[in-house]
Amino acid sequence: MSQIIRFSVSLEDDLLEQFDRYCKQEKFATRSEAIRQLLRDTLTKQAWAEESRDAAGTLTLVYDHHRPQLRDQLMDIQHENTDLIVSTLHSHLTHDLCLEVIVLRGPSSRLQEIASRLRGLKGIFKGELVIANAER
Repeated sequence: MSQIIRFSVSLEDDLLEQFDRYCKQEKFATRSEAIRQLLRDTLTKQAWAEESRDAAGTLTLVYDHHRPQLRDQLMDIQHENTDLIVSTLHSHLTHDLCLEVIVLRGPSSRLQEIASRLRGLKGIFKGELVIANAER
């Protein structure tokens, strides 16, 4: 476990008020927890560009399963990337809509690449990649 270091931050009063509203809205226990999460998010985004780290993530897709060839295209791309895909969850939302959550692990640039390919298919209504460093 890392050692906790205390430091101070100077903010304008209106920025602090906005930050406190954010902390309350997001239900952070303390300002420190909020700052830690914001720092982790920012550093993770930076790591995406660097590709120097092992990353893990989820890709959530909502799509029309009646779209011709979409299911085959989804499966083909996933089978081409079995080295990145840890697991998938498929759920039926309505008669026409499916939700698929794909758990991924590998170099961040490759996770972004497969996410872009899948999100770009015709019939995908929503595609969101959430990624985190898999290393500490």
